[in-house]
Amino acid sequence: MLDAFEVITTSGVVLWSKTYAPVGTHIINALIKDVFIEERTGIDRAARKYNKEQYTLRWTEAKGFGLIFVAVYQSLLHLTWIDELLENIKTIFLGIYKEQLKGSQFRVANYSFDKYFEQRLRELDQTTELPAEDKRQLGAESKRDMLTQADTGGPPPPPVPGLLTVQRQAAPAAEVLSDSTPSQTPETSRPVTPSSQVITAKAGPGGRISRRARKAANANSSNTSGAEDKAKKSTNGKSGAKKMRKWGPDGIADEESDEILDYSANDTGAGTTEELPAPSVDAIDSESFGTKTQKGQFVLKDLGDEIHSILQNADEEKAKANGSSAGVVNSSIGAISSLFRNVVGGKVLTEADLVKPLKAMEDHLLKKNVAREAAVRLCEGVQKELVGKKTASFQSIDSALRAGMESSLRKILTPTTSLDLLREIEVVTSPTNQQQPRRPYVISVVGVNGVGKSTNLSKLCFFLLQNKYKVLIAACDTFRSGAVEQLRVHARNLKELSERENAGHVELYEKGYGKDAANVAKDAVAYAASNDFDVVLIDTAGRRHNDQRLMSSLEKFAKFANPDKILMVGEALVGTDSVMQARNFNQAFGPGRGLDGFIISKCDTVGDMVGTLVSMVHATGIPIVFLGVGQHYGDLRGLSVPWAVGLLMK
Repeated sequence: MLDAFEVITTSGVVLWSKTYAPVGTHIINALIKDVFIEERTGIDRAARKYNKEQYTLRWTEAKGFGLIFVAVYQSLLHLTWIDELLENIKTIFLGIYKEQLKGSQFRVANYSFDKYFEQRLRELDQTTELPAEDKRQLGAESKRDMLTQADTGGPPPPPVPGLLTVQRQAAPAAEVLSDSTPSQTPETSRPVTPSSQVITAKAGPGGRISRRARKAANANSSNTSGAEDKAKKSTNGKSGAKKMRKWGPDGIADEESDEILDYSANDTGAGTTEELPAPSVDAIDSESFGTKTQKGQFVLKDLGDEIHSILQNADEEKAKANGSSAGVVNSSIGAISSLFRNVVGGKVLTEADLVKPLKAMEDHLLKKNVAREAAVRLCEGVQKELVGKKTASFQSIDSALRAGMESSLRKILTPTTSLDLLREIEVVTSPTNQQQPRRPYVISVVGVNGVGKSTNLSKLCFFLLQNKYKVLIAACDTFRSGAVEQLRVHARNLKELSERENAGHVELYEKGYGKDAANVAKDAVAYAASNDFDVVLIDTAGRRHNDQRLMSSLEKFAKFANPDKILMVGEALVGTDSVMQARNFNQAFGPGRGLDGFIISKCDTVGDMVGTLVSMVHATGIPIVFLGVGQHYGDLRGLSVPWAVGLLMK
């Protein structure tokens, strides 16, 4: 469990730091003073270990750049991976910012290194999900629970010093909740505080309570019991069971009562809709997830395993420096190329020579979660590439196998239509033909429940805002509770970010709950056309792909909204069921209309997700447009075929 990590210069300038628990600045200063300035004796410089107070500091140096990488943790802990973390972080940091560190302004430059560090730390230490402060608080609470359970009577023991935390005042929170409550709650349904939870005066020495405090506690207990009896009587006086609400096949409730079901608007008492002040949104570095072209367009980066590629290149350079061969053993393709060891160099490969190796390759792809039909297609492509090729050494087999696999994989993953979304938007919003009227570009997002449709829609919106577009978000998920509020928060955050960065403009179009999603989408497109919006992003309700009753409404939705592009959000961790999901959604929009692309979410949670991507594209022929790789608005990427090949061949 790490407390802090810092990258500093030999002169003491902090270039980058990450803190998980408060650590005094004098701890790092003592390391610099005792080890690097005064060079005191008694310090284990060979092990690069320094103890100060309750902390242990480990470090490594990059002497060519004058940098020191320091890790700080509690001396009671034994972190076996700390040396590997230091070396890996040094390699990754220098690999990313090597050119920047050579400049004269490197001491004042901005180093966006958090995501790289956290990814590598998660891989090395599986116990860092919970920050140190939270774990200490949990430990204190568990010890207090043990003290409570061990109490068998008599005066309570005195509190253990340093374990009790100061309780926050509950009054401000109650005021906020009352302002944000959508409707008035009847008195009989209000929760009553049990007498056991009424706050009493602090006990004196020996557990004694004053007479005045005891009298006040008894008065509160009697008032509470009276309120409980009153609530119990009102509950018993109700007659009849609750009548079940009936829902139509279109997802709309039958209008049999005047009960208000839409709680999306806050009831402030004056009949107006007022939003609570939004918390500040952290700024996002646009260079971390995209670049600008010469035309000024903001283009997303492709998803690649940047950290592992940097570490692998560093290992290969070390191997070359040591004079070792970077052949079968040191290459990521060695797991497959070792199957060709029986092939003698200088021989022309035939189909008979490749039967067993390709069978083993097929089994390897199946273990990577690739569907069998897709694995067979990949192997056939590799066979065509290798048959008739003359082998010179094992390295040539490695190169031929990688080239053949990448060629076969590229044929499957390469779309048959253009994925240049910005160009398609430009054609619609700025037509060259005067007879063609200007209209907004409509994108709809569909998928099953819980895959991240609203989250990835907001990421897509943030990408469009970077290109100065005026975007309208249509809240067409009129069924799920909280869907409108979720999009309202996203729209509010995106609006703040766009105003701060002088980007595009975003608004939210909503009509609450219980409405027909197709009509809401149609009205949103009309509103966008009349108010000069460039793009309309339509969020839809999640639905089971094997429920015909829920899937049938998508055909009406496609006719009313008439989207230019329908994107399906699929999880990277869903497995082989994603193939059936894609096929069912592709057939649900009526004759002549289907999906236009995939957004694969949660790609940062699985390692072998490439198999699912290959299976989905192979089964449907629908390309992958975007990949979701995190929880921030900038965590959207394009697909890199070499990166997918690397994971398949690992």
